[in-house]
Parts: sequence; structure tokens; C-alpha cells
Amino acid sequence: MATCPPYPTNPPRPHWWQRAWVRYGALTTLLAISGLVILALVREQTGTQGFLVGLGLAVLPVPLLLAAFRWLDRVDPGPWRNLLFCFAWGACAAALIAIIANSFATRWIATATADPAGADTLGATVIAPVVEESAKAAAVLLVFLFRRRDFTGIVDGVVVAGVTATGFAFTENILYLGNAFGTDQLTGDSGFASVTAATFFVRVVMSPFAHPLFTVLTGIGFGIAALSTGRHHLRRALLPLAGLLLAMGMHALWNGSAAFGEYGFLAVYGAFMVPCFGLLTWLAIWTRQRELRTVRDELSAYVTAGWLTPVEPYALGSMHARSLARRHARRHAGKDAARAVARYESYATSLALLRQRGRKGRAGADFAVRERELLDALWQRREVARPALDHAARATAPPPVAAWPGHGVYGVHAEYVPYGYGYGAHAGYVPYGRTAPWAPAFTPVRAHHPGPPAFTPAPCPGLAQAQHPVDRSAYPYPPYARPRPYGP
Repeated sequence: MATCPPYPTNPPRPHWWQRAWVRYGALTTLLAISGLVILALVREQTGTQGFLVGLGLAVLPVPLLLAAFRWLDRVDPGPWRNLLFCFAWGACAAALIAIIANSFATRWIATATADPAGADTLGATVIAPVVEESAKAAAVLLVFLFRRRDFTGIVDGVVVAGVTATGFAFTENILYLGNAFGTDQLTGDSGFASVTAATFFVRVVMSPFAHPLFTVLTGIGFGIAALSTGRHHLRRALLPLAGLLLAMGMHALWNGSAAFGEYGFLAVYGAFMVPCFGLLTWLAIWTRQRELRTVRDELSAYVTAGWLTPVEPYALGSMHARSLARRHARRHAGKDAARAVARYESYATSLALLRQRGRKGRAGADFAVRERELLDALWQRREVARPALDHAARATAPPPVAAWPGHGVYGVHAEYVPYGYGYGAHAGYVPYGRTAPWAPAFTPVRAHHPGPPAFTPAPCPGLAQAQHPVDRSAYPYPPYARPRPYGP
């Protein structure tokens, strides 16, 4: 069996700049200073009254966009601190970089060419896309490098990039709406014919997804790079760059649509932006559903090993069943139990995705240590989570379907078999005395209840560890009992 190298007896002490509190403090200070500077710049351009009006209107789409990205991330939710950092980076640091760089570049072009109108057009179609998408991509890069454990695939890339772009669009909308309100104050326009109403309709009603759509392409590039194995260094470097270039190109096309004639904006919006938005939305939802299938498939090995009950992969692989389990725990045992069930679901999902990465050769050297941490976290919450998941599995199970004699178990659905109703062909769960139809490369070692199963790190393909076959016949299948109900 593969073993982990021993820890050094006297590990070297990190330097002061390597300490976590120093890094968090420096990052918080940087974002706070950026926020104060961008606040002063926007207020200077719009005025106090215009700033307040722009702030009130620009905040309207933010909760909807954040809720959409958080819903997309519900299968394997990342920490809130990552999303908070991304939003703050987009709203403060990226917006500050964009304002300063765009203004400087536009003025330099206008001075060099003596053509202010041409400089504005060139700045909007060339300079702004490059500067803004690069500034937003910096947040995605930082999370990819320093929060690698939380950045495991396409969905994580989409969420991180989308939240960053939402913060950036929030600050930019304050600026545009505040300037529009100032223009209306000078001209005396009001109502639906005002510049403020037109700006609000275009930026908040028609295209609140514009900036997230651009930056999501960068996030997808980083997400695919996260799925690549460590030996594909060139592909891991080129994929994020390709996503960034696509984001810049789409941003340039969107900004330049006004130069395509009277109906250029509507043509680009209807023929390009809306189809791209629909395609990327479908891709994100399809990836989310694939993660749920991965949860059902990968957790089956831990059913065989005794860490999970047979119905848990089914319940954990359905968002509806997860929601029912949390509500059931809240109704019968209170909020603390519901939070424990939510944590159980999160740890189980992380375990499934970790095992998938290990099976495909993408896991790191800490695979066995991380797996043991997740299994211990599940075991500590099993008394609360198992009854809730069992209830959810029963409530969401399809009705029994009769099978032809000789093909499966008569009268039992092939996907889910409740306790006490016989056995079915659930993936990875084999009845007593039968041989498993598959032999996964990684099989956790099992033991009998009531204590946690004995754990021995087993090899996984792609890891630089010794490969040893696992004798599955050495681990008999013990009987499973119903989860204990809540209370004594």
C-alpha cells in the first residue's frame, strides 16, 4: 500500500511575509484603499447626488446575478471568502485599474493623433476590452493559484469569473448612471425620455449579463486547465490565455456595436450576445448536472467500503433530495442539524470530486491525507445526516417498475432500493455473496460498524505511488441497519 512520507520533526518556521494573517491583512488593505480611491473618483465625476442615484440603480441586478452564480455552485459550493474577494476585486481593484488605464490611454491617443473622437472610439473598442478583461482575469488567476483546492473545474471557473465581473459591472454602472443623471440635470429631461432611463434600460434591463458573459470565457479557460493533468503544462498555460483572448474579442465587439450603424447595437445583441449567453448558460448547467452524476458514481465505492449507506449516493446526487434532507433535519432537529446536513453534503461532494481527480491522474500528492480528512468529517456528522438523507431518498425515489423475469429484481426500480425491500442494481452496490461487476482502481479499505471503517490509503492512477492490487473478497459486506431516528 502507498504511504505518505513522514512529516519533518522540526519544520522550518515561515518568514513573516509568509504568514497567513500578513497576507490576508495586505490583501484587505489593498482592496480597502482601492475602494476608497474608486469611490472618490466616481463621486468626483458624477457628483454626490448623481453618485447616490447611480448607486441605487446599479445595485438592483447584483443580488440576482450573485444568486444565479451561487445556485450554479450549489453542488460543490466554494467558500464565501473566495466569492467576497472576487466581488471586492472586481468592484474596487479592477475598476480602479480600468478607470486609470483607460483615461490615460485615451488621452495619450487623442494627443498623439489630434483626433479626440477617434481616440474615444479606439479606446472603447481596443483599449477598454484589453485593460478591463485583464484586470478581471487577475482575480481568477489569484484564486486559481492560491485557492487551488477550491478551483477544481469549469463550474468553479464560471462562478469565480462571474462574481468578479458582477462586482466590476456594479461600479461601472454607478459611473454611467451617475453621469446620465448629471446630464439630465443639465438638460432638464425626466421620465422615460431621459438619458438616465435609457442608460438604465440598456445596461441593467437588457444586458446585466454582459460583463459576466465576457469574463466567464476566461473562467472556462481556467476551469479546463484545472481539469488537465500536471504533465500537460503547455495546455494548462494556453487554455486560460485563449479564454482571455475570446473575452477581449467579445467585449470589443460589444463596445464597437454602436459604430455599426443605427441598428448595429440591436443586431449584435440579438444575433451574437443572446445566443452566446444561452450557449454558456446551457454549458454551465450541463456541467453542473455532470458533477451530480459524478457524485452518484464515485461515492459508490465508499458504500462498498462501509463509509456510506446504500441510498446516500442517490440522495447526494440530487439537488432536490439534498434540499429535502436539510428541511427534514431542520424540522426535526433544528437549525444546527440542518447546517450539519449541509456540511455533510458539501464534504461528500468534495470527496467524490477528489476521487474522480485521483482516478484520472489529476490528484496531488496529498490525495490520501485529504481523503481521510473528508471521510472523518463525514463520519462525525453521520448520526444527524443519515436519517435526513434516508428520508430524502425515499421521498424522491421513482415509483417501482416491474422488470421481466430473469432481468434484475422484480418489482424494484433499478436505480434505488429502500431498506428492507430487497436489493437492486444500484451502481457500485452488490448484494451478499455476489461478485462486483467492476473493479475500480481505487477501493477504500472497509471494516465493520459501529466504529469508523479502518482506513489505509490505496493507490490511485496517475499518482507517483506504488500500485498494488486490492483483494475485494477480503472485505465481506456486513448488513446495514436503518439510520437511527432523531432524538433518543
